[in-house]
Amino acid sequence: MISITSLAAGYGQVQVLRDISLDIQANEIVAVLGSNGVGKTTLNNTISGLIKPTSGRIEFEGADITGLDPQKIVDRGVIHVPEGRKLFPNLNVKENLEMGSYRRGKENRAQNIDMVLDVFPRLKDRLAQAAGTLSGGEQQMVAIGRGLMAEPRILILDEPSLGLSPLLVENMFNLIKKINKLGLSVVLVEQNVVQSLDIADRAYVLEQGAVQMSGKASEMRNNSELKKSYLGL
Repeated sequence: MISITSLAAGYGQVQVLRDISLDIQANEIVAVLGSNGVGKTTLNNTISGLIKPTSGRIEFEGADITGLDPQKIVDRGVIHVPEGRKLFPNLNVKENLEMGSYRRGKENRAQNIDMVLDVFPRLKDRLAQAAGTLSGGEQQMVAIGRGLMAEPRILILDEPSLGLSPLLVENMFNLIKKINKLGLSVVLVEQNVVQSLDIADRAYVLEQGAVQMSGKASEMRNNSELKKSYLGL
C-alpha cells in the first residue's frame, strides 16, 4: 500500500532520514523499530505530509503523495495517530472521537463510533467524560479510536505503548492485533521491540536515520545480531 524509495528528510539544515526505502503491504502489521532519536517520528511525519522530504518518493496505492499537504494525504486514507496522543483535553470522549471524522468518514460517524466502542469497550461508559481526566491507557484508546473514525486505509501508530504500565502495554498490543483483523494495514512505530515483533508480520530497524535491518518479524525475533547490535538485548 505504501512504497517509500530513497527518502531523505529533516529539519532545516539537519538531515534526519537518510536514503530510507521500505514498503507496507495490504492487511499487514509492519513494525518500525529503533531507539529514541533515530528518526522514527520524522518518518511518520514525512509520510503524513507534516514534513516535506528533501529527496525520494512516497507512493500510496500506486499514487505519488510525496510532499502533498497533510489534508490531502488524510483524504486518501493515510491516518496518523501521533506520539503523545494529542487529545483535546477539555472535550469529552465522544467529541474527541467525532473530531476524527472532520475530513473523512463524516457520513458514517454514528456507525464508526459504534465500531470504535466495539474495539474499545472500556470507552462506552466514558463518552461524556473529559478526555483530559482519563487514564493514560484510556487516552491512548481515544487517540487510536479517533484515527479509526477517519476510516483509514492504513493506520500509522507512533509509540502507542509509551508511558503505559506493563499490563496496559500488553492490552494495547492485543488491541492493535484486533484492529489489524478489521482489514487495516498498521505501521507500528515503537521502542518496545519484543512485543512489537510478537504481533508484526515484518519489521524494519532504524539507526541514525537509515534502515539497518529488515525482514520477517518471526525471523528477526531470534536474530542475535539484531539483539546485540541494535537493541541492546
